[in-house]
Amino acid sequence: MDQGRDRGRTNLTDSLDQVYAQRFPESSAMERGKLWRPVVRYLQRFIDRPGAVLDLACDHGDFIRNIQAEEKWATDIRDVSGFLPKDVQFVRADGLALAEHLPNRHFDAIFMSNYLEHLPDPGDVIRQFEVCARLLRRGGRVIVLQPNIRLVGGRYWDFIDHKVALTERSLTEAAGLAGFETVKLIVRFLPYTTQSRLPHHPALVSGYLRLPLAWRVMGKQTLYVGGAR
Repeated sequence: MDQGRDRGRTNLTDSLDQVYAQRFPESSAMERGKLWRPVVRYLQRFIDRPGAVLDLACDHGDFIRNIQAEEKWATDIRDVSGFLPKDVQFVRADGLALAEHLPNRHFDAIFMSNYLEHLPDPGDVIRQFEVCARLLRRGGRVIVLQPNIRLVGGRYWDFIDHKVALTERSLTEAAGLAGFETVKLIVRFLPYTTQSRLPHHPALVSGYLRLPLAWRVMGKQTLYVGGAR
């Protein structure tokens, strides 16, 4: 049984590596990294105690490399440690099993971006929030950047690895069922992808983030911030 699970994990990891290599070529990844800097500066305001911060399903670590924190942690089901700065503690693990691999009640903030839609079913979305609640200190924050199918429409399914459809309401409901209290909800925040109409220069992204009226036109991803009880 254990060997079967290991083979399943290996096959999944290999598939993801192939998908992401095709979807995000190296040149695209570098440009995406630049765009993340002003976004992370904006998100910093939602972390009251920047002691220990975790980037869950971190990919190349665009969030964790730019956030200000005393301890920086990152996890992914793939071995992406080679993309991460030396000050980041990387743990390779399935997101749903993180409570077995990371210190519980340790983190001040956990960040998830474009991740929950990849989980197998809606129940796993709730379970992932429950895992985050175990990892966070009381009063810690979970910060989620999530494509919103109500705003994106059929384009949500353009990516072969999308499995769970989420709106701001189902996202908030899942977090609430796991014990989180909503601190901030911005229904329309960022565009759907970096190939969208978001200006492709850090200074222009900073300008976009200062203009909430622009979010109403271009925002297809929802920002959710929840507090651990």
